[in-house]
Amino acid sequence: MTTLSPPVPQALRELLKEYPDRLDALAATLRDAAAQPKGSPPFETAVSALEDALSSFISEARAERNAAEAGGDAQALQRADAKLDLMFKARSKNGGLADLNELWNHFDLKREAQA
Repeated sequence: MTTLSPPVPQALRELLKEYPDRLDALAATLRDAAAQPKGSPPFETAVSALEDALSSFISEARAERNAAEAGGDAQALQRADAKLDLMFKARSKNGGLADLNELWNHFDLKREAQA
């Protein structure tokens, strides 16, 4: 039987739709988190992994913003600012991490199936 990977939360899919590479990275992060050894609370492990990945996206966007500022290109700076704001929103518990019910349900159904 093939087990399904944990879903990337809908709010993150919507926010990051222009960044499919980021969505792929989040999906991989969730697959890795779900594969953690037994004993770790799977939902909490997955949420923590998402938070870490999103924090790294913020760091990368901040570096892009700094490079755009140093380059003096106003349009590049504006795009970098928008990307940084988006990554902060994605990482926010009021934004991309606001509704984790789909992720919770995945692990809850998996737990029930193992019982």
